[in-house]
Amino acid sequence: MTGFVNGYERRKGILKILKDSAAPVSGSALARSFGVSRQVIVQDIALMRANGSMIYSTNRGYLLSGQSSVSRVFKVRHSVSETEEELMMIINLGGRVDDVFVYHKVYGVMRGELNLSSAYDVKKYLDDIAAGRSSLLMNITSGYHYHTVSARSEEVLDRIQDSLSRRGFLAQLQDYEPVDFWGEQKAK
Repeated sequence: MTGFVNGYERRKGILKILKDSAAPVSGSALARSFGVSRQVIVQDIALMRANGSMIYSTNRGYLLSGQSSVSRVFKVRHSVSETEEELMMIINLGGRVDDVFVYHKVYGVMRGELNLSSAYDVKKYLDDIAAGRSSLLMNITSGYHYHTVSARSEEVLDRIQDSLSRRGFLAQLQDYEPVDFWGEQKAK
């Protein structure tokens, strides 16, 4: 598939390969197909995600999500030093970390878009935090925070939930927390 003139054509080709594949496709295989470096593929994937393509990173390669994407909110708690472990656990099991939010008793819900679906995304996010551009939202709620995680199936979300639980990262909902974090209050 080499010979694509520009990045636009290469990204169209990447999408076609991912659409046609039932299994994850490695970044190295994509790089070979287009005669570019793996870093170029990582950048292409980031651009395609920014333009709305639901591409997931797994430990075996990239997957294109179909219309059957599902999501679940996980309430978690861990230390700042465990942030990378938590995010990579979700991504390595096939999830995409769509956002992070906290429920503050005074300020309500505060949310930030993340859209993390690869090790590269996580590294960039953590580098930005370390550079002092901002701080983790969990710092204002004693480490408690939530992630909306999307994946290609409920089974993937179940594996993520099980792994977060086994690691001790899952936290229990409290009575004062709403069921629907986007506005609906829990029935009293």
